[in-house]
Amino acid sequence: MPRLFGTDGIRGIANVDLKPTLAYALGRATAHRLAGSGRPIVVGQDTRRSGDMFAAAIVAGATSMGVDVHLVGVVPTPALAHITGSGQFAAGIMVSASHNPARDNGLKVLDERGYKLDEAIEDELEQLIWTAEELPGAPADALGLAIQDRGLFDLYVNHRLGLAAAMSTDLHLVIDCANGSGGMAAARILEATGARVDVLFNDPDGTNINDGCGATDPAALAREVLARGADVGFALDGDADRLIAVDATGCVVDGDAVIGILALDRLARNKLPNGSLVVSILSNGGLQKAVEDAGGQVIRTPVGDKYILEGMLVNGAVLGGEKSGHVIILEHTTSGDGVVTALEVLSVMTRSGRRLADLATQVPMLPQQQRAVPARHKDQWEGDPAIRKAIAAAELRLGPGGRVLVRPSGTEPAIRVMVEGPSSELVVELADQLAALAGERLN
Repeated sequence: MPRLFGTDGIRGIANVDLKPTLAYALGRATAHRLAGSGRPIVVGQDTRRSGDMFAAAIVAGATSMGVDVHLVGVVPTPALAHITGSGQFAAGIMVSASHNPARDNGLKVLDERGYKLDEAIEDELEQLIWTAEELPGAPADALGLAIQDRGLFDLYVNHRLGLAAAMSTDLHLVIDCANGSGGMAAARILEATGARVDVLFNDPDGTNINDGCGATDPAALAREVLARGADVGFALDGDADRLIAVDATGCVVDGDAVIGILALDRLARNKLPNGSLVVSILSNGGLQKAVEDAGGQVIRTPVGDKYILEGMLVNGAVLGGEKSGHVIILEHTTSGDGVVTALEVLSVMTRSGRRLADLATQVPMLPQQQRAVPARHKDQWEGDPAIRKAIAAAELRLGPGGRVLVRPSGTEPAIRVMVEGPSSELVVELADQLAALAGERLN
């Protein structure tokens, strides 16, 4: 039986392979395993139409175990992490499939600190999910309560407003809210810096989240930054834990470049403890070279922001992130937060007086291509001799400066292929070849 928990919680097509019965079982399992202290849990969701269904199922499960559930409604994932870590709650559950299309949804469980669970606890929860009906429930007079508690969102908003008020800028920016939950407060927080803020894609209807917009599709943002003569553009994803930037020329500045800009700025100000930056195995080799040339060190982890956070905690780092736009700045947040990342980028631009395009030139990237290939048998790639042979041949052609990474997606039924090397043409050729082969062999 495949593992329920991927790199970012449990995901699937809403009401097809991710059903409310599973959310109900997760509510019971979370209450049993994490809320034994009697403290309540807190539940949030993004703007997907299926969010209400899953939140209701979680409430039914947890309250049946005698645990109160506070419902905060539509909030960014980093907001739920901040609320969960406030000390009031035993755990949090976020209903969101992040950057995935609207038909998908997901269930992310956070511990009392607002951290994503480690794999050992996920494994315990998974076993409890399969036996959820056998768990001892509460009698009728001790059932938990469902409490609508939208005011908890102010804990997050006020904290981020404090960060924004600590800086001052007159830059003109455009924010793409991806028709997701980031639109609940992103513009208000960014405006608190003094910036002029234009807002795009902040009209969610339950089905348009991440649709032609957001961090996974910043083309429309790039056009608007140019058309409006803005200094910078920021694209969130559906639950606002990612950020992709666009410079004034309309060029996309991805997560690796943003992380590099922040790391180099902190190294120059002696604000990067031990010079340590934590990134995933997918992050560009050009980022690593730029940081090391500046006197820092790069620590790599498996893909997934929870692994980034673990690496940061183990190594005493305060900055880490992924090419996809998850950036964790530990003095401010326990998770990726696109709004906090935007504030940090604005701060560097304002203090340095440099445009984002100029800052990005400090982090020259190696040619890199990534492919996501739909694969029914994504976990079988390592046992396929044709795929192994093709990877070895690609690595030989790339030489010592190149890399090939193949891995099953932790959030989708897909195999992911990354090729990095000294030549753009060769990297594209090899990425296309490997992706085509994986599609043939794993379907």
